[in-house]
Amino acid sequence: MTYVETRDGTKLFVKDWGQGLPVILLHGWPLSADMWDAQAMGLAESGYRAIAYDRRGFGRSSQPWAGYNYDALADDLADVISATGAEDATLVGFSMGGGEVARYMSRHGGAGVRSAVLVSSVVPYMLQTSDNPNGVPQSMFDDIGEGIEADRTMTAMMAGLHPTLACADAFAHTDFRPDMASFRVPTLIIHGTADKTAPIDASGRAAAKGISGSRLIEYEGAPHGLNVTHRERLTRDLVEFVAR
Repeated sequence: MTYVETRDGTKLFVKDWGQGLPVILLHGWPLSADMWDAQAMGLAESGYRAIAYDRRGFGRSSQPWAGYNYDALADDLADVISATGAEDATLVGFSMGGGEVARYMSRHGGAGVRSAVLVSSVVPYMLQTSDNPNGVPQSMFDDIGEGIEADRTMTAMMAGLHPTLACADAFAHTDFRPDMASFRVPTLIIHGTADKTAPIDASGRAAAKGISGSRLIEYEGAPHGLNVTHRERLTRDLVEFVAR
């Protein structure tokens, strides 16, 4: 097993398959790098280097008490890029992982990145507010938090109580609209029209409007978990985009 140590001493579990141009895959909440296995295999078999890692607090990575905000998570991504030597990389963020891509582009100036992909992403802003009417009501996030706290067995299996709640709060309440102008590389957005977790109007379509020159592919009738329900199509679209 391979681990990368971040600037604050957190150890992140990293899967590194294949050779060629690197593609860094950022998982969703409350999953792990394993969610990307089908796409990582397809990328590696197509001549690319697929790198996927468990976010701090998740999977096989360390569970520190702090660092569950997007600035810290973007710094973790920067440390993974540095440690793996993944220059000229494509960043692919699923769900809350899209936030890490967005914050890395603004906080680290997109260093070493040639292109970006947002899949079922929470970008640009999930919470329903007066200036974001298509967002998700706060009550839905409250229900998620209450469910996690009530089922500690499930939580322990996934990631641990504090990290899980902290990351859920981060993606629910972080506004990535100021980060949109930092996407200065070719960007692909993939989103299902039936996504109930990150409704397409508040996320995929809004991101496409906010990121200049981006391309949006809508999967008609598809739910949030495109990596499973549309595994082959998603793999194909990623390979074609990286190869362009």
